[in-house]
Amino acid sequence: MNDTKKAYILNTISVILLFILLHLMLTGGMFTRRWQSVVILLCINVILAVSLNLTTGVLGQIALGHAGFMSIGAYTAALITKKYMADFSATDQVPLGIYVIALIIGGLIAAFVGLIVGLPALRLRGDYLAIVTLGFAEIIRVIIEYLDFTGGAQGLRGINKMTNLYVIVAITLVVIFLMFTLGRSRQGRAIISIREDEIAAESSGINTIYYKTLAFVVSAFFAGIAGGIYAHSMGILTAKTFGFMKSVEILIFVVLGGSGSFTGSIVAAILLTVLPEVLREFADYRMLVYSILLVVMMIFKPSGIFGRYEFSLVNTPKDIKRYFAKRTQKKKGAVQDDNNTES
Repeated sequence: MNDTKKAYILNTISVILLFILLHLMLTGGMFTRRWQSVVILLCINVILAVSLNLTTGVLGQIALGHAGFMSIGAYTAALITKKYMADFSATDQVPLGIYVIALIIGGLIAAFVGLIVGLPALRLRGDYLAIVTLGFAEIIRVIIEYLDFTGGAQGLRGINKMTNLYVIVAITLVVIFLMFTLGRSRQGRAIISIREDEIAAESSGINTIYYKTLAFVVSAFFAGIAGGIYAHSMGILTAKTFGFMKSVEILIFVVLGGSGSFTGSIVAAILLTVLPEVLREFADYRMLVYSILLVVMMIFKPSGIFGRYEFSLVNTPKDIKRYFAKRTQKKKGAVQDDNNTES
């Protein structure tokens, strides 16, 4: 059996075990409402982190407007479900089918806006792209506050909640699977080649504008889905939620975990979501904690927690064996050198 088949089998078994564990924890009363909310927020942050990592890590372009795409998806999905519930005079939880459709439409609208912004913006590089995407996010926030049907500055209220953990965790796992698959596909390798050397990639016949735009649009699509989940978990939206600091917070997940590593983004999102809840008394200082962590990380490990390494149920055990084998060989070599020196 080759490694690819082993990976699919092990990943499938892991997902099944995860849902069994989730079911046992929910039925056993181990998850309070507070921790259920934390898990939902964790899933949202994971989706945001891996989606931004596609642009910032895999493509290598710094973007500071991810909160703008999130807001588009959030308001679009919320308005769709509110319209449905009002037309059908429904008072119960929003139907699963309508919820999923609303998320997809929200993601598509965010992707369309991402295409409009990305086509001219991705011709820029480095700090200039960061400034353009930051300006875009602020424009979106101001427009949302200006429009009446979005609730204006008062916010959009009365959003029907969807807090089914099984559904939200399943959506998160699907997004992670798609991002890993894209990263290892032909398109993903083309995007990575642009990050490594854009001039060389273009000289090799790679359509750099197309692949840069593709990464940006896909990233915006999943940010919109994360926004839709956020809207239906909170029940209320305000434009201030999607300000500059939200974009910075998402970027911190990527940088801390390792720019270019989806595994690192997931781990960093989990740590920085759970940590303020564990240290709830200091939750107001989370941005200070994030800043200190970033400074320490940039000094001692600039590549982030995982660098560009990806965890694999098949390859990681092999990598660990190689690591210890190399250490053993080095120790043996050092002992032999010492013996030769003494003789």
